[in-house]
Amino acid sequence: MTLAVIYSRASVGIDAPEVRIEVHLTNGLPGLAIVGMPETAVRESKDRVRSALINAGFEYPQRRITVNLAPADLPKEGGRYDLAIALGVLAASSQIPADRLSDFECYGELSLSAELRPVSGILPAALACAKAGRTMLVPSGNGDEASLPEANKVMTAAHLLAVTAMLHGQEELPLHQLEAQKRHTKLRDQPDLADVKGQFQARRALEIAAAGNHHLLLVGPPGTGKTLLASRLGGILPKMSEQDALEVMALASVSGRFSMDEWGQRPFRSPHHTASGVALVGGGSRPKPGEISLAHNGILFLDELPEYDRRVLEVLREPLESGEIHISRATQQVRYPSRFQLVAAMNPCPCGYFGDNLRACRCTAKQVRNYQSRLSGPLLDRIDLQVAVTSLPPEQLANVSPGESSQQVQARVTEAHQRQLARSGKSNAQLTGRELDSQINLQDDASQLLQQAMEQLGLSPRSYHRILKVARTIADLAGEETVGVPAVSEALGLRQLDRYLQQLTH
Repeated sequence: MTLAVIYSRASVGIDAPEVRIEVHLTNGLPGLAIVGMPETAVRESKDRVRSALINAGFEYPQRRITVNLAPADLPKEGGRYDLAIALGVLAASSQIPADRLSDFECYGELSLSAELRPVSGILPAALACAKAGRTMLVPSGNGDEASLPEANKVMTAAHLLAVTAMLHGQEELPLHQLEAQKRHTKLRDQPDLADVKGQFQARRALEIAAAGNHHLLLVGPPGTGKTLLASRLGGILPKMSEQDALEVMALASVSGRFSMDEWGQRPFRSPHHTASGVALVGGGSRPKPGEISLAHNGILFLDELPEYDRRVLEVLREPLESGEIHISRATQQVRYPSRFQLVAAMNPCPCGYFGDNLRACRCTAKQVRNYQSRLSGPLLDRIDLQVAVTSLPPEQLANVSPGESSQQVQARVTEAHQRQLARSGKSNAQLTGRELDSQINLQDDASQLLQQAMEQLGLSPRSYHRILKVARTIADLAGEETVGVPAVSEALGLRQLDRYLQQLTH
């Protein structure tokens, strides 16, 4: 036959749309042309394929070869199509049987010696391939990654000759099975919350943030333990579901950071305050995920929050609400999930000691106001918990007894999280306004208290809903079906930034 069709998939964000590789041989001046919006690495595959076929002992057809990557309006990039193009050329020239090719999806970059090299972005393709019911044919280096979805059928090969021998029926490529110990989640040792001395309100805020997936801002002088507290959050979060873990690994895959050692681990991303907006949200001529997407289902820690460029912080507003980011470029638009948990830390003023009970602040009121104005009201509105972390006197620091361990706190957090999943299928921080109205179960006296606080503190409607979500989480931690005055009072007390800064006017 002179026409062969093989299946593969492109990489567009974390989506993997199907690509049909159509190879046609016809009379004419010998050469190979690739059409269908191939970028440079794809166009260069014609030279890799030619050398690989010759070095593997096959005859390279001295005819006009046209390779069409359909759909034609979908950009194609990378070396993932090398194996599919090589098999298409062999099938179209009747050097291998073509009748079995429709059962496979082929991926892999070819070396000049016809060895198969692993490629990035295999996991999203594996998830889509499992739904399509085909068998994935990938390089040996991608075997574990392609086998993460349990429903996926995967064959691996290290060389083109092993693939052609399988298609000829001369030898079998066994289905790749992921070793049980690799699939089993082994969580890394996390820093223990028991290391934090004192700071009982901040520890409580950390527990509430973990239970309801709430965003947290820690404000206080340097050296009071803000970074120490933030680093302990990962150790008290509930374990990820398999679906959440697959989403995390898919993002690592498309960014070229895939490692089986990270399976089941919640990401913890801590970009420096000099990071650009593109570094945070992603981008580039071929859009790649940024820090907020790499922190999906994990933690994004922003230390020294006011030191970030204000325009950089403003790009966080949309993903904090929607849980995803859309990146548009001239040739394509990609979507990346970015449902992260924001934990931020900041000093209250340039010198760091405004409001400290141990050291005097050297800043003027204008300097403090200018420093705080780097954070916009809409951004602060989206942070559920705003907690002051104060300095501890030396004698109290020496005599304070150790608090609960991360394991003890995680048990309560997991129990509260399970209540939320049973009630609404999501954490409290992700509830919409309508879902919150139907599930809050707010007592009348608690509602009156919240209305009074709204009037006295001038809270926005967004702040109102976020306080309700925090109060719902506090009630879940206490095992209560209704949200009463204690839960609302504590939720109001954990939104301190405005009151903390009111000292400027007194």
